[in-house]
Amino acid sequence: MALIPRFFGNPSVSDPFPREMWDPLFGSGEASSLANLQIDWKETPEAHVFKADLPGLKKEEVKVEVEEGRVLKISGERSMEKEDKNDKWHRVERSHGKFLRSFRLPENAKVDAVKAAMENGVLTVTVPKKEVKKHEVKSIEISG
Repeated sequence: MALIPRFFGNPSVSDPFPREMWDPLFGSGEASSLANLQIDWKETPEAHVFKADLPGLKKEEVKVEVEEGRVLKISGERSMEKEDKNDKWHRVERSHGKFLRSFRLPENAKVDAVKAAMENGVLTVTVPKKEVKKHEVKSIEISG
């Protein structure tokens, strides 16, 4: 990625406080995109539900996998907007590059029944929970 001067939009003047100094999410690459991918995880009585905001991405650009038995992985790549030689950038804040998030699922996760859906830029991954068998209690009669 070419460095784009952002100081008042004047390419001959460099920014005295480059964003790289104060914002670890700046730029491209795995570290920045990884940090930008925020995922909510909630547990309902029936399932574990993960939601990720992925605006501008198509479902074909996102991968959902379960590895090593119980590790849920959500990954993909956000492409950089094509540059035109006549374009004059004033600010670049939307991240691009690869992203990857992993979650170790609890033992009650039914990993063979995971479902994923993408709607309006929101990825929802639903991991059903195994039915917890209730322990049978057998009463023992006390003699005497």
